Amino acid sequence: MGNELSTTSNKMINIIVAKANNNAIGSKNTLIWHLPADLKYFRKLTTGNTVIMGRKTYDSIGKPLPNRRNIIITRNVDLMIDGCEVVNSLEAALTLSTSDEKVFIIGGADIYRQSMEFAHTLYVTEIHNEFEGDSYFPKIDSNKWIEVTREDHLKDEKNTLDYSFVIYNRK
Repeated sequence: MGNELSTTSNKMINIIVAKANNNAIGSKNTLIWHLPADLKYFRKLTTGNTVIMGRKTYDSIGKPLPNRRNIIITRNVDLMIDGCEVVNSLEAALTLSTSDEKVFIIGGADIYRQSMEFAHTLYVTEIHNEFEGDSYFPKIDSNKWIEVTREDHLKDEKNTLDYSFVIYNRK
């Protein structure tokens, strides 16, 4: 998919992801780790905003995320999900959102890949470990993205892995 989404010109499209050092984001349609601080960060950023996700990501969550506009992308044109808007493409999902809405792409791997060219900001939780997975986040190209903030955290009694909250802006 090329850079043809005319519907994105005035929208602030954000990607939010937790990824391991080797870019793994999941295995068997589930997160590989449990990191309460990341879940809290995700909730803080996305609550009150629009979240766009693929159907497999929705299935892994199991219900609409509360206090958010949930848009699900699926190839199944007949799928209906209570509490969600269902569309068949990233372009259709972005068309549904208005220019004053804050939009977060929340996964999975295919949706991340499609949206990287159109995102303005990446909110990345870097898990300082490598994991075997079957879903991976695309490489963040340093020619296109600049790190603007980094907040490093050591593991503690609640969070059993070292991690960083990193924000990248498009150059």
